[in-house]
Parts: sequence; structure tokens; C-alpha cells
Amino acid sequence: MDRTHRPRKRFGQHFLADLSVVDAIVRAIGPKPGQAMVEIGPGLAALTQPLVERLGRLAVIELDRDLAARLRRHPQLDVVESDVLQVDFAALAARLGAERLRVAGNLPYNISTPILFHLLGYVGVVEDQHFMLQKEVVDRMVARPSTADYGRLSVMLQWRYEMEDVLFVPPSAFEPPPKVDSAVVRMVPRSEPAAVDPALLSELVQVAFSQRRKLLRHTLGRWLAGQGFAGEFDVQRRAEEVAVGEYVRLAQEVQKKGPARRGRPGCPPSRE
Repeated sequence: MDRTHRPRKRFGQHFLADLSVVDAIVRAIGPKPGQAMVEIGPGLAALTQPLVERLGRLAVIELDRDLAARLRRHPQLDVVESDVLQVDFAALAARLGAERLRVAGNLPYNISTPILFHLLGYVGVVEDQHFMLQKEVVDRMVARPSTADYGRLSVMLQWRYEMEDVLFVPPSAFEPPPKVDSAVVRMVPRSEPAAVDPALLSELVQVAFSQRRKLLRHTLGRWLAGQGFAGEFDVQRRAEEVAVGEYVRLAQEVQKKGPARRGRPGCPPSRE
């Protein structure tokens, strides 16, 4: 690790230092020459270097201006100095001359969920995503119904992606070591996702999980009544007992009853 750069807590910086883990992540991604790829949070370039060697060229998004300046010295990198939450990935794809992007990175754990929801709004220009995240977040992303980890994040992401937990990463793989375990998740957009208003689905699921220990009649049942929904839906269950497909079909039924919602097809950030 380059010790001339001190990790900054406000950016949630923990730099990957274990070369065997780097190698395992690169193998999981499987980069090929000429593919358009974007790395979020390249930091000290532990993952950046092997990626660009295989790709030939790589776009990177880095908020830390000192690190961005270092990265600009590399002629094969297209450096976007920005908060990733402000990046228009559709415009970035167009700038790179690509129909779809492969996206990867070691995401800042303090804002990982907002980043996932931000990218959900650009899923149409994404080929796949490989992210290092806090393991408990990955557990929620891939969780099945009727488990403690299943929640709003599970529903919103599984509606749009096929996901797989591909690699466990211990704290010792980083400098400085975080206080949590990490994992790498693979996210592949579904080719034919169910058509639904993302904002409506997000609101519906957020209401459902707002009091997850209570039966849905106390939360979602009241919300559905307020929407004028008179269809059939069993609210004598808890939110975690309802499968992703059921939530999506319910949102579709509610959508038929109400006015169309406007806005870019994304989702509001979640702290779940």
C-alpha cells in the first residue's frame, strides 16, 4: 500500500491490499479486451491496474481529488472526478461510445445502498455489476423470503437483477482493516423484468417493511385502502413472507387504478 496517502474517514476509505483477493475478484469479473468498464472508487488502484491491463482502457470514478490527480497520470484511464451519486451513467456510456457498461468497484460502505439505488435508475445501460460491499448488505441483497435479511433492498434489487454472492473477504484484506466482513456480489440485469413503475414499487415496499414485525394489515393494508385498491391481497402476513413477484404484481394492480407517475425510472435512496 502507498503510505503517502492517508485514508480519509469522511470518504469511507479502506484500501484493498491482499493481492490474492484482488486476483479472485478479477477472475470473477472476467474482463475482456475492448469492453467498456467503469470502476467506482479506484482508490490506490489495487483493482484498477489488473483491470486496465486486461481491458486496454478503463473509466474510473473517484471523489478524492488527490487520488484522482494520481489516476490521471495513467494514460489508459478516463478519470471522472465526481461523487458517484451525481454521475449520469447513460451520458457516461454515450461518452465512452458504448451501448452498455460493465461496472465494478469497492463501494464506500457508508453510502453503498444509495449507490445501488442510483445505479438502478440506469440499469438499461448496464451489462453487469461486481461490487465489494459490507457482507451484511450483500446478505440482504440476495436474501430469500421468510428470512431475517429479506427486506426492501432484497425486493427492489431482485426485481431487476439476478444476483450472486461470489466471494467472502475478511477485514485483514484491507488497509486499514474495517470492523466488518466484506463480500463481492455479482449483479446481472434481468433481460425481461416485470414492467412496473419503480417509484410506486419502492413506495409500496417501503410501507410494507416499515413495521416488519406487524401484520401487513397495519401498514400496507391501510396504504392500499388509501390508494383505492379493492383487489385481493392477503394482508394477514408479515412483509418478509411476501415474495418479490407478489410485490411486483401488487404494484402493477395499484398502478392500473391510479394516475401514471412521472420521473426518471429510479428509486429514492434507502438506509436499509
